[in-house]
Amino acid sequence: MTRPKASRPDPKSKALREQGCLHRQPERINDPLFHGSDFFDPKDMVQVKYEMLRRVEVDGRPVSEASSSFGFSRPSFYHARDSFAAEGLPGLVPKKRGPRGGHQGSCSSSHEIWD
Repeated sequence: MTRPKASRPDPKSKALREQGCLHRQPERINDPLFHGSDFFDPKDMVQVKYEMLRRVEVDGRPVSEASSSFGFSRPSFYHARDSFAAEGLPGLVPKKRGPRGGHQGSCSSSHEIWD
């Protein structure tokens, strides 16, 4: 019996994953722009966030409608908006979660703080 060949991820998905920009739940996007288009890719997190922001800022759609249509919560919309305003397009790249520095030796001991 032969095994079915495992499908290999397409090169764009691989690049998005390596850059931390692969949308983990593209099926949540129900905006028509991302269905049946060769250009708009629901797996591209940066593109999805940008289009969500554009839908509100340019098209004048309500935040609740746009965020839902693009598979995000309202707080996620506001976070993306603020990040985009501060950093431009790089602000839409998801940040790594977790500690942002070394654990050992990064803090003074408590007695040094209060002495």
